[in-house]
Amino acid sequence: MKGEVKMKSKMKWVGLVGLVLSAFSIFTHFLLARFTEMGIAEYQSSVTIFSWRPIFDLQHSPSNSASYRRLWGPVKRLESLYPDSNPRGYYADPSSQTNGFIFVRIQGGFHDIRNSICDVVVVARLLNTTLVMPEILSTTSSKGISSQFKSFAYLYNEDQFVLSLAKDVKVVRTLPKDLKGARRKKEIPVFRVPYAASPSYYLLRVLPVLKKHSVVEIVISEGGCLQSILPPHFEEYQRLRCRVAFHALRFRQEVQDLSARILQRLRAPGRPFIAFDPGMTREALAYHGCAELFQDVHTELIQHKRSWMIKRGFVKGKLSVNSAEARLKGSCPLMPEEIGILLRAYGYTKDAIIYVSGGEVFGGQRTLIALHAMFENVVDRTSLSTPWELSRLYGQEVNLVNAPPAHPFTEEVKKRAAWKNAGPRPRPLPPPPARPKSYNIEGWWGWVAESDNEPDSTVMELRTNAHKLLWEAIDYAVCVEADVFIPGFDRDGKGHPNFASLVMGHRLYQSAASKTFRPDRKEAVKLVDEIRNHTYQANHTWLTSVRRHLRKTLLDGIIEASNNSKPSSFLSHPVPECSCSRHNANEVSKNSSVPSASQIWTALGVSHQCPAWMDAGPVPQTKDKENEDDLADDDSISGLFFAPSGVNQGGGEAEVGTKEENQFEDQDELEGGER
Repeated sequence: MKGEVKMKSKMKWVGLVGLVLSAFSIFTHFLLARFTEMGIAEYQSSVTIFSWRPIFDLQHSPSNSASYRRLWGPVKRLESLYPDSNPRGYYADPSSQTNGFIFVRIQGGFHDIRNSICDVVVVARLLNTTLVMPEILSTTSSKGISSQFKSFAYLYNEDQFVLSLAKDVKVVRTLPKDLKGARRKKEIPVFRVPYAASPSYYLLRVLPVLKKHSVVEIVISEGGCLQSILPPHFEEYQRLRCRVAFHALRFRQEVQDLSARILQRLRAPGRPFIAFDPGMTREALAYHGCAELFQDVHTELIQHKRSWMIKRGFVKGKLSVNSAEARLKGSCPLMPEEIGILLRAYGYTKDAIIYVSGGEVFGGQRTLIALHAMFENVVDRTSLSTPWELSRLYGQEVNLVNAPPAHPFTEEVKKRAAWKNAGPRPRPLPPPPARPKSYNIEGWWGWVAESDNEPDSTVMELRTNAHKLLWEAIDYAVCVEADVFIPGFDRDGKGHPNFASLVMGHRLYQSAASKTFRPDRKEAVKLVDEIRNHTYQANHTWLTSVRRHLRKTLLDGIIEASNNSKPSSFLSHPVPECSCSRHNANEVSKNSSVPSASQIWTALGVSHQCPAWMDAGPVPQTKDKENEDDLADDDSISGLFFAPSGVNQGGGEAEVGTKEENQFEDQDELEGGER
């Protein structure tokens, strides 16, 4: 008996231990599942990051090879261009006694906000006023976003902004109590300033009112409140713009941390990457008349938006535009497929890493299918971060759950029950139920045929608009640091320079020699159309034409930006005001064998020599032999650029064509190469 009792006691303990272990196992699995989903798991290899395939299958050419320098190396003609936005003459500190306060409210997207903040700082300096921390309306008007970050602090670091501009303008976080109360009562004057207003507008119209009331409110809705190109005697104000954009406007710490992690994951394989900004927003497509680039409901949506913009005076033109003609003129974005063809023709291999930026790519992921087919490692911020990391970026937000609309049948049953239980008879029949207005959850096309007006934004859409600012901030940081950058479009829905233009301007300021393609869309469309019907049999001449064109845009695109983008946005081309040179322009024009070498420096207009403290090393020397080494590498894949996996596409080992053909291509590329 005692043995049986002991055996039963042992069984009970074994069972209890088993239950405890089972419970512990279930709890452990729950934690692993939860935190793996929410982002605790670290990225251990490139296979985890790039889910399409491992990227180490192909042998990559070394960084000192001619092929690597041609694809990823710096633009030699710009290696002596350095950033220099410090004052170059007498520049007084801001006065402790100012003419009053300027309170600014800014509407628009990421690039509008960035342009506007730089402009209002210059205006504050011009009028000798105290600048109140600008208010970003797209965040303050959004419902349900985190109360931890408000307005300016939702996107940028307030402390960095105040400290960086301490010697330029006086910045305060809020208005004094008396003026704050007057603003609530709408007793302070408000100026809705026009786009690209002149300095005289502020000196003659705003300053007298400011001195009288000690405060003015400025509302900016067009993405800039000061003209881009200022008179020569305002050159120090242009450098102030650069100090604001490239030094004072630093993203808040959470955005910087996530951007740094994404960059680390991109560079983890030890390979360079390309950043691509499509620039395909619905507003831009509608403004420039590019509806027919899409099909079905997307064309209707673009046309609906264009009609809406025409009625409000944003667009002057006809509703129906021949999109094919607009595309041939270069007025429409290059599609991701076309960008992919150009990059493959230039020589970038199938396993090259492509980072796609942009808060919105109109048409969704299906527009990127062709790019995915050409490049196996196409990634974006969502594939390089986790939901948990993004949720930390947003902060603690209110849970917004929109209750689904009641089913029409349920509503009808309720009305009939109310009718039966109503007062004495006779009584009229209840009215028929109204037609339910339930649109597709994707958001857009249910209202296109029913209303001429855009529907009011839902609470979730307002929150998403605020999130887009953070998404574009991450993309901006990644694109500026990319080894190669190429835009699909450089205009927004108002005809002004867009996100990609700001990125190109920042790269030109920070690292001018980094590879930044600026394709001529008119020429690029012709090249793509030539090969469209036989893409897989691209000939030697066509490949050479594409490479010559893209290489030419590395420098000619800068000249074009100076003529086209800079008059609309100074930040898209902050040269020569914010740059200095570490070479002698006259020496280059004499010694260079390329006739246009001096032309680029004449177009840039950089005559200011860098200060002595920047002479950290020898001045870069551009040698003809180096150019030949870069351009003599013929890694063309005449069978086309869609070569099968396992073929070494990166090195210069593949012998394609005869020796005479290679020499002919070398000569062609020397004539149209980096200048």
